[in-house]
Amino acid sequence: MLICPQCKFENPNSNKFCQNCGTSLTHKVCPECSTDDVPVNALRCHNCDTECGTVFWAIIAKETTGEALRVEGDEEDKGDVGVDGDEEAIPSSSPVSPSFQIALGSYLDSQERYQLLDTLPVQTETTSITDVGVRVLDCQPYQISPIGAMLASQQSDLLTPSVETSEIPHLARLYIALQSQGERGIPPIHDAWQQGDIQVVIIEDRSNWQHLLDRWQEETTSSLKILHWCYQMAQLWAVLEPVNCRQSLLDLSNLRLDEDQTLALQRLYVESSNSQPVGESPEDVQAQTSDIPEKPLTIQALGRVWQSLFRQSQRTQFGSVVQMLGDLDVGKIQTIAQLRSRLEEISIEIEALGTPTLPPIKEKNTAVPTIPQSDEPEDIISKTDDMPTVVLAMQLSSLEDAGRTDVGRQRHHNEDYFGIETKIHKLELPKSRVLEGHGLYILCDGMGGHAGGEIASELAVNTLRQYFQEHWIANQLPTEESIREAVYLANEAIFKLNQQDARSGVGRMGTTLVMLLIQDTEAAVAHVGDSRLYRLTRKRGLEQVTVDHEVGQREITRGVEASIAYARPDAYQLTQALGPRDESSIDPDVGFFDINEDTLLLLASDGLSDNDLLETHWQTHLEPLLSSGANLERGVTDLIDLANQHNGHDNITGILIRAKVRPNLES
Repeated sequence: MLICPQCKFENPNSNKFCQNCGTSLTHKVCPECSTDDVPVNALRCHNCDTECGTVFWAIIAKETTGEALRVEGDEEDKGDVGVDGDEEAIPSSSPVSPSFQIALGSYLDSQERYQLLDTLPVQTETTSITDVGVRVLDCQPYQISPIGAMLASQQSDLLTPSVETSEIPHLARLYIALQSQGERGIPPIHDAWQQGDIQVVIIEDRSNWQHLLDRWQEETTSSLKILHWCYQMAQLWAVLEPVNCRQSLLDLSNLRLDEDQTLALQRLYVESSNSQPVGESPEDVQAQTSDIPEKPLTIQALGRVWQSLFRQSQRTQFGSVVQMLGDLDVGKIQTIAQLRSRLEEISIEIEALGTPTLPPIKEKNTAVPTIPQSDEPEDIISKTDDMPTVVLAMQLSSLEDAGRTDVGRQRHHNEDYFGIETKIHKLELPKSRVLEGHGLYILCDGMGGHAGGEIASELAVNTLRQYFQEHWIANQLPTEESIREAVYLANEAIFKLNQQDARSGVGRMGTTLVMLLIQDTEAAVAHVGDSRLYRLTRKRGLEQVTVDHEVGQREITRGVEASIAYARPDAYQLTQALGPRDESSIDPDVGFFDINEDTLLLLASDGLSDNDLLETHWQTHLEPLLSSGANLERGVTDLIDLANQHNGHDNITGILIRAKVRPNLES
């Protein structure tokens, strides 16, 4: 099936346009020049020559370790390839000989989907290649892959190596298992298949991501930032240990940084005594391993990697770092927990000393160990420990937002109203950067009919805005008492207007409220009614922060089964709202939480949240918005469009807030 890139609707393979929204399934828009007739299987735009194709990283590996993989390619021709190559594809239905050849521009599969963009390494007398990694063009980018379909349906029984009947290669199962844990540092898998004794795994292309070593050696990189990367490596070590992939951390060229300067791996390497990462020269491998006998892998290897990073970046080790690396080398630090604790102690020491950076000097060479062969894990998932999110105090690095409201497809007027008020103070110097963020986000869903609900929702937003303009002390989040006072004042403003106009019964206007206050990395939420706050992080996924004030939920809190509670005809009737009654009838929920990892927050009226719309579509419509490069204005528009397609019975309002954080390096 073809997945529409716009609305994610599933279309038959024969469709040229999405039967739901009409988007072309054969052509796309160039992101650079906006040409709208670029074939989806083209690597470059025919108008401006910008690379806009869907590119992945392909790993071609021998399943057995006794025999090398022999591949050949044209070393002369390294230009762009077309999509109409006539080279013979590797048949996916028959075993592959160890001496098969893959030419530049040929396809890795018999369906002619993945086309080779790079030349392959050539085996020589001194090198023995067991696997290769190359960029490939996806010529059918809207076609869902079998792996993608499996992950979408959450068939978790295929995630462990114990499923012997599965055709999923062993290497692919490792990616799937780690992806199921939401581990950000591991590249997501896109496709995979087995060809005899050859495994082909298609993953995210991270070949152009910044090398950790390059950032490590920059003079402006603080010592605390380096410690944070060390801590992230220790976290990944614990994640990779159960799947025998710790070797992935021992190749410096495999250590990359994402757009938020978070440590990430380009790919996985499975531990074995006779394997070497593809891309390193024989001299590099010999230099790293010649002095180290083969023995069971321990966290001493991490210490050698850090020594190598210091040496190659020409930065000095200092005080406590020297002591830590020495203790690692002689075995005084034996567990990841001990290592994390030591890193935390050093970070506190550096903060106290106020040392912002490490001076550059050259050091002697230090070897990196070879990796001995280890047994296959019995269970990939269950052995992985939960890791803490952060080691250092976090500070805000960016705060962005976007809001939009829409009348919907059935209402004639819009009773929703929202307000966004942010203040950003930024101080940036050559070796330090401080960002202070202050944000007030209010969403109200009015009730009471035309010229009723609209008035109530707008009045509530403006009352709250005015209150916090006068009572929000700079650089300090308001107290729970203060927030409650603001909500009561908004209720009083609407209640007095109802009394003044002698409104009664259903004619009394009112509104729901969900309000978010952010001060740097601290947040507070208050709500009345069924408008909601959602929180999304890469580690925890989507969470509904607020609990609706409605009859069905009230019954559940009293111990009634959910199926019975929501079978009531009045299950969705509100138990609280601002305005219809005096303040004695409302009890706003107020809560506080810290933002200690990159977070996307969404305030939503019920027109957006009804029918589990966000719970169903968050991976396609919310998760991508965590990325700094994603446009929040476009994201909230897409959410409104999605709600109109699946709900549309009510007004629709959403406010998106993206809060990015980083270690506090200037304490």
